[in-house]
Amino acid sequence: SAAMTRAFLFPGQGSQAVGMGKPLADAFAAARETFQEVDDALSQKLSRIMWEGPEADLLLTENAQPAIMANAIAVVRVLEKHAFGHALSLDADDRGGNDNDASQRITTGYGDLTDR
Repeated sequence: SAAMTRAFLFPGQGSQAVGMGKPLADAFAAARETFQEVDDALSQKLSRIMWEGPEADLLLTENAQPAIMANAIAVVRVLEKHAFGHALSLDADDRGGNDNDASQRITTGYGDLTDR
């Protein structure tokens, strides 16, 4: 049988809004764990900014980029566990070691450059 290919489109900068990801985190452990990993990787409580604001802080590229990425990763992880099972795998080992920690540092670095 032919292999099924899935593609996901995720929003970019400008789609961030205070409260983003909170309903997902409230409903799914995989999302809560993702947001905690991001907070730990960045050594800041990005999830608090995402869920409570202030909006001015969330709109800064240095916060918006990792927030949008964190939300997208949380969505994928929830889908992995609850919708597609093994059919969807974004395991770091399968993708050449592109782990969440590194992704967050990259987007944070990008934000540092663009907000100057």
